[in-house]
Amino acid sequence: MNALRQAPTDSSKPEGFDADLWEDATPEQQLVLKRIAKQRSRLQARSAARAQAQTLQTQVRDVEHVQPDAPLVDRVITFVRLHPIATAVAGAALMAVGPRKLMRWGSIALPWVMKLQQRRSRA
Repeated sequence: MNALRQAPTDSSKPEGFDADLWEDATPEQQLVLKRIAKQRSRLQARSAARAQAQTLQTQVRDVEHVQPDAPLVDRVITFVRLHPIATAVAGAALMAVGPRKLMRWGSIALPWVMKLQQRRSRA
């Protein structure tokens, strides 16, 4: 059976439609108008949910200090947002040093940093 050819069970007019349009419509057209109304309400709810999520995400971004218990990546990102000039200076200094020296220093410093991180997590 074709759903469009069945008469709608509820003849009440959905919100947002012109009364004259609804009254002049055939039962098949009323069924289509109801589907359109359902889709509009779903899209409005989805848009509202997206706006709410974006607002919450913006509030999270507007942090004015680094959270000490946040993951390392979050702390670094927050630091970069709060101190862009210091980050740019550090980046320029790292570029001036060169990749070979950075790799050498990193191979020495990384085990030391990992050991300090393990001590910190135990405490």
